[in-house]
Amino acid sequence: MNQPMISAKNLVKTFNVGNEFLPVLKSISLTVPVGQFVGIMGPSGSGKSTLLYLLGGLDRPTQGDIQVAGHPVSNLSSDALAAFRSQTVGFVFQAFHLVPTLTALENVALPGIFQGKPRQQRNQRAMRLLMALGMGDRADHRPSQLSGGQQQRVAIARALFNEPPILMGDEPTGALDSKTGQTVLRLLRALCDKQKKTVVIVTHDPGIAQYADRMVHFKDGRIAEDYLTSERKGSQNHVA
Repeated sequence: MNQPMISAKNLVKTFNVGNEFLPVLKSISLTVPVGQFVGIMGPSGSGKSTLLYLLGGLDRPTQGDIQVAGHPVSNLSSDALAAFRSQTVGFVFQAFHLVPTLTALENVALPGIFQGKPRQQRNQRAMRLLMALGMGDRADHRPSQLSGGQQQRVAIARALFNEPPILMGDEPTGALDSKTGQTVLRLLRALCDKQKKTVVIVTHDPGIAQYADRMVHFKDGRIAEDYLTSERKGSQNHVA
């Protein structure tokens, strides 16, 4: 059998609030196969973003086990965890997090600096990514000269720079209008279909269901519902 890309078992996450412990995740288990597009939804405070940060190595669980591509990551050292993130997961956030003084090309090439890649090599890689995402003619523009949708494409290109097998997004369409948001979701869908990227997106946008393979709904720190969108659509069509 093929190993799942992501496997999380019995994840618990608590935070210290004053003299009390606040349970945010309550024994969460989740398996994501290679190349699946997963949408995670739920009310604010339900634990969905906390789960994303644990799966992506941005935080550590209080209890439980996480494996990514067959490698355990729950107990990695800080340096090993940083190396894991840089090679395995590309992150896309609502606020884009582009460096305002850098051009689109320079923003996309930024991960190459930390890897010690020669300037010409990282710029060539960055330009190929921008061109693939329809942003080649904006390579010399700074973020302030780009629309929200264009900035998010630059952010996605940067997330792809190290060729990670996984893309994770925390409200990546939250700052975009609905039409531009759909463009970004179609782009993520294409990355699943054409490059077999595993995509995990946290969102409040129910429209993600038409692009995702699977939807996971959170409530009060637990998974309330987990289903394949093809089965849900098939059921609705049958009822109709």
